[in-house]
Amino acid sequence: MGAIGAGLTLIALGAILNYAVTGDLSWIRLDVVGVVFMVVGFVALGVGLLAFKTRRRSTVVTQRRIWEEPGEPDEEVIEERRIYDEPPV
Repeated sequence: MGAIGAGLTLIALGAILNYAVTGDLSWIRLDVVGVVFMVVGFVALGVGLLAFKTRRRSTVVTQRRIWEEPGEPDEEVIEERRIYDEPPV
């Protein structure tokens, strides 16, 4: 989730520099810096969303049969499901 937050921050900072700041510096153009920040922010946001989408999900299914008489299975089957969310590798 760090790339998503960083991407949104860079997009917001770039938009502020590009559209809201009217100051003028002789050695740097703030509107160009704002556009660069927005482009880098969109790339970081895309990478973060892609990593979030491709997270591995695994499901473990366990089945147990309960016997009441030795050798005869009962009708009751207990099934357990566990879903593990793992971070991307």
